[in-house]
Amino acid sequence: MLLRSLNPLAVARGHDIPDAVTIGDISLSRGDILGAATSVAERISQAERLAVLATPSVKTVLAVVGCLIAGVTVVPVPPDAGVAEVEHILRDSGAQAWLGDAPENTAGLQVLPVRQHARSWHSYPDPHPSSIAFVLYTSGTTGPPKGVLLSRQAIAAGLDALAEAWQWTSKDTLVHGLPLFHVHGLILGILGPLRVGSPVVHTGKPTPERYAAAAGTLYFGVPTVWSRIAADEDSARALSHARLLVSGSAPLPVAVFDRLRELTGQAPIERYGMSETLITISTRADGERRPGSVGTPVAGVETRLCGESGEILPHDGETIGALQVRGPMLFDGYLNNPEATSKSFTEDGWFDTGDVALIEPDGFHRIVGRASTDLIKTGGYRVGAGEIEAVLLAHPSVDEVAVVGLPDEDLGQRIVAFVVGSGVEERVLIDLVASELSMHKRPREVRVVDSLPRNAMGKVQKKQLG
Repeated sequence: MLLRSLNPLAVARGHDIPDAVTIGDISLSRGDILGAATSVAERISQAERLAVLATPSVKTVLAVVGCLIAGVTVVPVPPDAGVAEVEHILRDSGAQAWLGDAPENTAGLQVLPVRQHARSWHSYPDPHPSSIAFVLYTSGTTGPPKGVLLSRQAIAAGLDALAEAWQWTSKDTLVHGLPLFHVHGLILGILGPLRVGSPVVHTGKPTPERYAAAAGTLYFGVPTVWSRIAADEDSARALSHARLLVSGSAPLPVAVFDRLRELTGQAPIERYGMSETLITISTRADGERRPGSVGTPVAGVETRLCGESGEILPHDGETIGALQVRGPMLFDGYLNNPEATSKSFTEDGWFDTGDVALIEPDGFHRIVGRASTDLIKTGGYRVGAGEIEAVLLAHPSVDEVAVVGLPDEDLGQRIVAFVVGSGVEERVLIDLVASELSMHKRPREVRVVDSLPRNAMGKVQKKQLG
């Protein structure tokens, strides 16, 4: 079937769905998408790589599906990317033209139109499963964005594993308002429902009111979205009919987890992944939903923790180590960057995520942060900033927090919490951490700030704190 090799409309043949994709006030059936995307495929079949300005629109969906049908690699470009970032992506990827919409500065590339009402029923052979479907660019927090090579078979394996873990079927209706240029919004949020056969409603802006009005069974959101919904009681209660509420892309504060459970009658699901791995760990639909945990490995995935000398660490719920993964949904390397590709894999073939975590004896994983910024070595102990941040965020005076390790002559690093909030009392927060966690994990200092430095993706830039 087309679907099994990631032309994501195979089940559309003989099984049309009138509202397969709804974005804004436009709804397309699976037949509409297949016909229009095949028309796109006819015009681009000789191309190798095309840039798609990934606006939340049906043109983006048709452009992406058309490329998948034709076997052309998609290079999604964030619609809010700056000139320098766009030029880097186009130059590094070797994109030959824009498909669909394009920014004002096209960088000299031709713009190929996508016509929503065009139709073709030409049949294309399925490209080889190992062929590259996407070049997704990272957020560039440690240098210029790197192009992540994702094959058709990796994406298929990743989506199928999630469908199994979440019991995701054609009876579901997915709702989300996520951007369409990364894994969460595009691959999970558009290709996922097309592969499974479930309708998807994109809300545009992911506001509580729009989520509440969409009447879906499966909802995707990032913690910011869920925090806003949890603060809007009426909208949150309107989601009580849903089957699953899924949070990802960053840790969900425990207070938001608890509030959603109180208002909707169900605990949200958390999952873990990145552009290079897709989703490798998740809470299961039929399993325990534990606050602060991203669950267990999905089908086909193995995980392990490693120490600084490469030793394998125990899964005892206490020992923190570098999280390494392997599985069929991993990427094929970084485009034009063999050195970075080599550094990201161990000699025995495991991908080093760059995150630090601990694993409970029952297999549940807790991510405590990035190894580069969130692993604090203080007084001979290895401490994860993420678990301290989770405790602090539960206090009503704390709106945002970032915990870092700053140089200290005695301890090596001292734990410092940068807090955004009102009525913050340093001693209260320090004592709270000491009572909830081990004494050595308490902050030695709490600094109240007006805001936390963030990049364009909204991620806190801890290296600017100090």
